[in-house]
Amino acid sequence: MNRKIYLMMTIFCALMFSCTDLEEDVLDESSVENLTDKQIADGFISATYARMSDLFTHTNYFNLQEISTDEAILPYRGGTDWGDNGIYIAMHQHTYQSTDPNINSTWNCILQGTSRAITAITRLPLLKDQNVNLYIAEARGMRAYYALLSLDLFGMIFIKESEEGLGKIVRGQEAIDYIEKELLAIENEVSNDVGPGRITQGAVWGMLAKLYLNAGVYRDRYAATFNFSGDDMDKVITYTNKIINSGRYQLSANYFAIFNDDNHDNKELVFALDQRADVNGHNRLAYFSLSGDQFPLVAFPRANGTDGPGITPDYYDTWEQAYAPEDPAAKDPRFYQQNMAIYTDPSATCVAAADYKINRGILRGQQYGLIRENGAFVKCGDGTYKVGPLSNVTRNNPNLPVNFTKQIDFTAAGSNYSTGYRVEKYEFGKKSDSGRNKGDADIVFIRLADVYLMRAEAYLRKSNDAASALADVNFVRASRTATTPPPALASMSLDLLYRERGFELYWEMHRRTDMIRFGKFEDSWTEKSNTDKNKRVFPIPQAAIDGASNNPGYLVQNQGY
Repeated sequence: MNRKIYLMMTIFCALMFSCTDLEEDVLDESSVENLTDKQIADGFISATYARMSDLFTHTNYFNLQEISTDEAILPYRGGTDWGDNGIYIAMHQHTYQSTDPNINSTWNCILQGTSRAITAITRLPLLKDQNVNLYIAEARGMRAYYALLSLDLFGMIFIKESEEGLGKIVRGQEAIDYIEKELLAIENEVSNDVGPGRITQGAVWGMLAKLYLNAGVYRDRYAATFNFSGDDMDKVITYTNKIINSGRYQLSANYFAIFNDDNHDNKELVFALDQRADVNGHNRLAYFSLSGDQFPLVAFPRANGTDGPGITPDYYDTWEQAYAPEDPAAKDPRFYQQNMAIYTDPSATCVAAADYKINRGILRGQQYGLIRENGAFVKCGDGTYKVGPLSNVTRNNPNLPVNFTKQIDFTAAGSNYSTGYRVEKYEFGKKSDSGRNKGDADIVFIRLADVYLMRAEAYLRKSNDAASALADVNFVRASRTATTPPPALASMSLDLLYRERGFELYWEMHRRTDMIRFGKFEDSWTEKSNTDKNKRVFPIPQAAIDGASNNPGYLVQNQGY
């Protein structure tokens, strides 16, 4: 056996072009001579998953999937924060270009993950370990998943079966066929006892359902009207049925428990990023939208928010219109979860450390929280912690309340630190001493509610079976029994289903894909009026185009860039 095993190695260069700053550590023979085959095999499969933590951060995949849509907007806060040469404004306005660093970073994460999967597939057969066949199946599944992400974002994938030579670039039906083939090949080879942080049969079925649901888009990215074939929709129904009927998954009675920092064992999760280990867990999705003067953890006076994106008034209006004249917070437990009595009991200004917990969901109006002075939290006389109305002290503007407003835009007034309703969907990680790191919550990719909604959409697109679609949607709504669930809907259509996906899956990095599939991505919303169909796919990063210049015609830029 060749003992010169290249653990944690990327073959990004072999895929296409020069590595520049993408080099990773190569462990030579002397580095692994004391490792068992089991340790080496574990290293290969761990490396295959490892790029997911960086890929699913706030400025990478979340940015591309949410800030490009009507759900999230990130202005130049106070003229000092989140300016970044206008890239977040460009993302929202659909004027992004091939030099965008976050598009480049997302591309690199996907390609590095792909290369690691190929390395694992190539090297694992050389090892004598009982998990080799399972790990090969998982690596093939991850290669297919990275390909699915690449197809969705960039309209193309790389097909590569070994570490040698150039990969083949394919688009459209050929890309769909390849992903389908890879997933079907491992459907019965993966374990059902390793999820949700690894590839299981449920994860494979979920990826297949997503592939078929979006196949009409992937075949013709710039079509005036997408053709969702009955055959594709039948396959969506087949694979969502497999997940639902497997008995392995269960809708969570408590909606926000799906996103708690102990959610790894939540039965609603089908496929997720396992963040339980401190070494790779990040808290970015929890801290990103909060104010810099919101401190969620008594133990860590440095752990705060960053005044990132708010939700657009357009998206908020969908909630308001659905439940008018009542407040959506009173009607739908997915909108908001109150955890602090100060919002209803102004006398509750002193809170025990064990009882302090910030609110979740869509946050509006004056915010209350721990009062911080000189780097420490103020205590009451009995040793509990003082809680009161917050102001923008960290922004050197103590006279500006942390009072989240509906209005948010790119004007000076609309870009101030407290504009926009905010989202705290994932629980702020209890170990996150800086607010940015050590998140324990698994980041959800596929969950059972999405599976039901995909099946409902397939019923509608295949035969306009509104009754079956309505049953699925209402089943999901009725499941949130930890509090009063939202009322049942009386009818169902594609427009209502689109709205329901917005209610159920907001801030979960589905919105761009949904908007394109439902024909909404060229619509106008706050600060966005661009109708360019070319923006349905992102540009291939200019750095990649430049790096492939030694192979003329190999890597061709996407249309319109």
